[in-house]
This record gives sequence, structure tokens and C-alpha cells, in this order.
Amino acid sequence: METLDSQDPLAVAVTEAIRGGDLPTLRQCLAEHPGLAGTGIVRRGAGAGTRSLLHIAADWPGHYPNGPAIVAALVAAGSDPNARFEGAHSETPLHWAASSNDVPVLDALVEAGADIEATGAVIGGGTPLADARGFGQWRAAHRLVELGACTTLMDASTLGLLDRVKEVVESAEPPGRDAVTRAFWGACHGGQLAAADYLLTRGADLDWVGYDNKTPLDIARTTDADGVVQWLREHGAKGRAELP
Repeated sequence: METLDSQDPLAVAVTEAIRGGDLPTLRQCLAEHPGLAGTGIVRRGAGAGTRSLLHIAADWPGHYPNGPAIVAALVAAGSDPNARFEGAHSETPLHWAASSNDVPVLDALVEAGADIEATGAVIGGGTPLADARGFGQWRAAHRLVELGACTTLMDASTLGLLDRVKEVVESAEPPGRDAVTRAFWGACHGGQLAAADYLLTRGADLDWVGYDNKTPLDIARTTDADGVVQWLREHGAKGRAELP
């Protein structure tokens, strides 16, 4: 992949056009610089790495003007919807759109051929769904499921897909208690009371200290899942600060 430093005038111009939703300027840049659509932009310092132009279109916080049209223009010019970030991880643009809860850009990327099951997420090396679920980007997560994304037990629990949760837990090869506990934590993260209640009856650890050093009660509080917080308290759940 050919690269440009992020401070190069052309890199600055094309980045501004993408983030500003400026289709005429973007198309002019692409026409005047053959191969630009497949060029990586190298960023140094914080967030160092090489990203494609489609990554820029999907980058946090997302929801840039004309996002789907920008994606379409880039793909038409030769941008790879499955390009990988080169740096601390190997996420695709679809991972970034999922992490930004940017459903229109997510849809545009999938329509352009983005692999919905691409691995490499910062959340456990998983798919775009893992990022959306892990970062609490619920609209993107549910949209990915609608588009046919495969779900793990953690995904299904966090999103409240109780039929899928039961299918895994009650299968011929059921998951161990650790997996059930993690799924329970996920259900509390997602504010999914029915899934949390079911998993607790299946042996989940009520006070497991999970991601970000938070118990299920802590993470439910963080996401303002008041109904789950009340239910956890009724069952004697504790926050991390209350544990020995």
C-alpha cells in the first residue's frame, strides 16, 4: 500500500473533504491523483498507525456529513472496504463504523462488500459486532445482527437475544460457568434483565469483577440500566468497592 504522512498537504485535503462531506473536492482529489483511493494515511503519535481513506470516513465520532455517499465515492474509485488498519490492531473500516454507532456508514460499507465477520476487533480480536457490543453502541450492534452477523454467547446476552442465549446454554455441549458469568456481566452491561435473570439461574457469579474492574452492578450503573441495578441489589449484588 502506498502511504502519505497525515501532515502531507494532499492527506490533509482529502481528510478534510471526507470529514466535511465535501464530495466535489473529494472527487477532484481522487481524479487528480490516481491511486489515492488505495493510499494509506500514516498518523504518528497518539493513535499511531496507517489507516485507509474508508477508515477516516468511519473514524470516531463518526456521523460525518454525506457519510454513505463518501463511502460510495471512495469504493468506486478503488478503496478496499476490507482494508486493515496497520498499527496496534488490524480493524477494518466496518469495525470503526460499528464503534462509532454510525449505522448509515455501516450499511454503506456492507453494501460495498465489507466482511461482516472480519476479525481483529480491539474487543477480544473479534468481529465488528464485538466492538459495537463492547462499546455499548447498541444501534450498530442490533443492525449488524439484522444484517446476519453471527453472535457469540456474550453478544446474545448483552443484546438481550434470549432465544439465542438459551440455545447455547441448553445445548448438548453447554458453556462452563466462567462463560455463563461473563455473559451475565454482558447482560447487565446491556440492561437486559430477562437474560441476566436466566443466566443467574444457570450459575453465573453475581459479583464477578470483569472488564474495567467493574462488577455486574457497577457496569449496570455505568450504563444507567436502572431496572437491572434495582434487580441486582434485590439479589444482594455488590459493587467493586464493596467487595473484600
